Amino acid sequence: MATSRTALIIGASRGLGLGLVQRLQEDGWSITATVRNPQQPGALADVPGVRIEQLEINDAAQLDGLKQRLQGEVFDLVFVNAGVMGPLPQDLEAVSSQAVGELFMTNAVAPIRVARRLAGQLRENTGVLAFMSSILGSVTIPDGGELCLYKASKAALNSMINSFVVELQRPDLCVLAMHPGWVKTDMGGENAEIDVLTSTRGMLEQIKARSGKGGLRFINYKGEPLTW
Repeated sequence: MATSRTALIIGASRGLGLGLVQRLQEDGWSITATVRNPQQPGALADVPGVRIEQLEINDAAQLDGLKQRLQGEVFDLVFVNAGVMGPLPQDLEAVSSQAVGELFMTNAVAPIRVARRLAGQLRENTGVLAFMSSILGSVTIPDGGELCLYKASKAALNSMINSFVVELQRPDLCVLAMHPGWVKTDMGGENAEIDVLTSTRGMLEQIKARSGKGGLRFINYKGEPLTW
């Protein structure tokens, strides 16, 4: 390609966000990545050529600031990766309303706030907007009851993505709710099935394969469709 493809990864200091940046860099993309504290970017600092921007995803003023700094730029991919597990154990009798509110704000509401501000900067006809969802967000799957609040927050994210796509009115745009697999990260734990490399390599393959194919899909890192 005459010009390299451009990506914005929201939440890239570690885990899957960092892995996505590494795969994109290996594939020749031009990358902007956000972290909460640019002074402590962790291993992201070791990835050559990445532009690092500050973002606390729940802070509307910081979201507005990021949009301002990125004004006029066009992205082939915006991937909203930020998310949290929530309080542990997920005991409905003991959990505080503040902890529930923070979980749902981070996992369901804030990603849509990001998308609202930046979807207009995705390249016409070929742009991809991706959200880090989870198979646990499928209301048809009973697994993972010990993470009932996390599950509910990802189901809420999926519902919010659906509402956003209707609001957006951009049939050319490919929107993906992606399940990365059960991955060995701080969140997934050491007993998980796959490593970050396998997951992020697969997700990037799916993103590239679906560029130019408008519409909303809920898929895993292998490209298999999932039930909402």
